[in-house]
Amino acid sequence: MLWQGESVRKVTGGRRRPAAGKRRSEIGSAPADTHIGEDRRKVVRTVGGNTKVRSMRAAFANVTNLANGETKKVKIENVDANSANPNYVRRNLLTKGAIVKTEIGRARIMSRPGQDGVINAVLVE
Repeated sequence: MLWQGESVRKVTGGRRRPAAGKRRSEIGSAPADTHIGEDRRKVVRTVGGNTKVRSMRAAFANVTNLANGETKKVKIENVDANSANPNYVRRNLLTKGAIVKTEIGRARIMSRPGQDGVINAVLVE
């Protein structure tokens, strides 16, 4: 978790004297770390009473073939590549931009599983 309040320093490097200290409401939430496995979701309350659905584990992805516009629900086999972090490949973590191996070929994840609760992907090959 990370404090996401305003910095004590200005853009110029000068010091800003904050009127208030750190607040509990300014703390960010822990990452969802979506793994491959049997579907498991968590509903989280956010600011203003809104909700987010965090996908903790997922087994299927909605993969779209851009050549013909067809979308299919396909089983995810494993994570092939992830430009965000090479360790995510070893841990089989599903994040936006990750390339996953599916039944119909390799696909790039376009949604944010930790924020949206679903996995939407586009066929790469």
